[in-house]
Amino acid sequence: MRLTPLKIGSVSTRNNVFLAPLAGYTNYPMRKLCASFGAGLCFTEMVSAKGLKYGSENTKELLYTAQDEGVCAAQIFGSEPDIMRLACEHTALEPFPIVDINMGCPVPKIYKNGEGSALLENLPLAEKIVSECVKSGKIITVKFRTGVSDKKLITAEFAKRMEGAGASLLTIHGRTRDKMYSGDVAFDEIEKAKNAVKIPVVANGGVFSLSQAEELLEKTGADGVMVARAALYDPMIFCDLTGNDRVSKLEAFERQLLDTRALFDERFTTVFMRKMAAFYCKGERGAAAFKERLFQAKTPDEVLSLARELWK
Repeated sequence: MRLTPLKIGSVSTRNNVFLAPLAGYTNYPMRKLCASFGAGLCFTEMVSAKGLKYGSENTKELLYTAQDEGVCAAQIFGSEPDIMRLACEHTALEPFPIVDINMGCPVPKIYKNGEGSALLENLPLAEKIVSECVKSGKIITVKFRTGVSDKKLITAEFAKRMEGAGASLLTIHGRTRDKMYSGDVAFDEIEKAKNAVKIPVVANGGVFSLSQAEELLEKTGADGVMVARAALYDPMIFCDLTGNDRVSKLEAFERQLLDTRALFDERFTTVFMRKMAAFYCKGERGAAAFKERLFQAKTPDEVLSLARELWK
């Protein structure tokens, strides 16, 4: 695979293979693990701009980072330009030189509130949000979809408008809002957007293997790829994409659990790592029986003991 650093404003990434912002999952330990396997840039879970404004404790927890993480991007969502700019200027975002604006989330609650992928239907507002956020001094990037449906494809036009508003990089999920997370990826739409702008374009959607990443790059002409759900099932996909050596599944899981436990309480660690173990074992022999026992585990130690039993 063609690996190259990407220049995003004044920041250069290690390579062009990124970890997507995944709500509920891309916390600091998860990002740290994926970066260790080769991810060139990782994104936080999406954070509410209003949550930052009103001092939500949960929001601050989502933005935890540490010096050993290196360059990381924070993703925020909202629909009010002034509040979005205030979020970019918030002290909680000081560790993040790059702020990504979510304009692709298809979840009904977000969409009906005029946020996420709803902004694909209001280009002037989307432009205003980006131009206001740029005034904060942060490097602004945008993640969006090809449209809300196949009857309303706006990929190239939206890309040009985001570039014109001051965005330094675009990530395009090659599906429409109504397809959620399944269906074919529209390579041609991403290619149109890539050809319409001069800033870097990262392609997202359907990458679960090296061959799929290479196909996405080849058919879109994109500058990089973003890995989403595949990283939950196998964080070492970044090893495959960047040529790094894999470790055992147990070692990867232990590292993630220990880092999660060091940051969060026992209850969160247990629940979160039960979910991660269920992802890790998908498709394995005995997975169903393992999951049945797994979700009865009451402590991180019990979860780890079961993982060791399965992946010894």
